[in-house]
Amino acid sequence: MKSLCVYCGSNAGSKPLYTERAVALGEHLAREGLQLVYGGGNVGLMGIVADAVLAAGGEVVGVIPEQLVNWEVAHNGVTRLEVVANMHERKKRMFDLSDAFVALPGGFGTLDEMFEMLTWRQLGIGDKPCAFLDADDFYAPLMGMIDRMVEERFLHPEQRADLWHGEDIGAMFDWMKGYQPAQSSKWMDEKRRKSLR
Repeated sequence: MKSLCVYCGSNAGSKPLYTERAVALGEHLAREGLQLVYGGGNVGLMGIVADAVLAAGGEVVGVIPEQLVNWEVAHNGVTRLEVVANMHERKKRMFDLSDAFVALPGGFGTLDEMFEMLTWRQLGIGDKPCAFLDADDFYAPLMGMIDRMVEERFLHPEQRADLWHGEDIGAMFDWMKGYQPAQSSKWMDEKRRKSLR
């Protein structure tokens, strides 16, 4: 693992703990010699995690759509800033640059980006580890919803187990270093799948 993609809010959130967690992750990345790949912004948790990596001597690659550059939220102090045409190109480029994906607290964009990576992995497009790095149980309700998906047979239990969730940064990195992707099929019921043809 050489680079880690971090998805997170373009706002800092309501609690200092969110900022503290972003700083701790950034510092850990720099200590591990891992490059940060992120959305290229200088605002919210995005800017905080990037600044933490840079302050600790690490490298940061930002990937940002041209529209957001025009809104003057691009971080001009990163190691490299790549400007792309749109959000679709941004997600593909961040996927290509990254060996793993982490979501810190965030909003619609954070969930959109992480769930696209989870969907690609489920479909065999990628096999890179995905983790939700929590703070004050921010993601606990979401994990409950994912568990409900398993209970209602919309998601394979092995694919649920293939997703890391917790608050311990060191434990998350240990999990990523030993990661082996789930080998389960997307389809829950072969008989039912055949009946849909």
